Amino acid sequence: MARFPAPTEGIAITHFIVSRDVERSRRFYTEVLGGEAVLEGELSIVALANGWVTISVGGGPTEDKPTVTLVPPSDPDHASSFLNIRVADIAAVYKQWSARGAQFLTPPISRGRGIRCYMRDPDGHLIEVGQLVVRGVATGGMPCGKPFGTASPRSGRPIRAPLGFNTASS
Repeated sequence: MARFPAPTEGIAITHFIVSRDVERSRRFYTEVLGGEAVLEGELSIVALANGWVTISVGGGPTEDKPTVTLVPPSDPDHASSFLNIRVADIAAVYKQWSARGAQFLTPPISRGRGIRCYMRDPDGHLIEVGQLVVRGVATGGMPCGKPFGTASPRSGRPIRAPLGFNTASS
């Protein structure tokens, strides 16, 4: 069972999002992304991998943020921040989360130092899903910037796509 993100020493990072419908967003982060609800209600907290997502309704200024009003995204095509989720096998995660209802903007795309794709949560918050690359090869075996079937610069063997990865766009 996940614990409430209240460190006894050091710090813990939680990503705070403002939602129009907290229950709907909590279900997205638990049922689609596989997180675990730690707190449910108008303020909800979902443990997601080694971090947390705090979900709440918007609101006006308070004593500790006297000039700040919290609102959900008004234009999903303009973002000033986003949740960045790193995964070991982007092809498997893309397939699993798509089957659970996630709607990605594109399939995973190799971007030099990593492979990534983006989706939005029910309120329009942008979420990047990425697989990091180590020395030209992604952590799950996917090449970075080299087409599948070409020789690996390290071993000379052909680079193969991970099981389930669509190579049509590669």
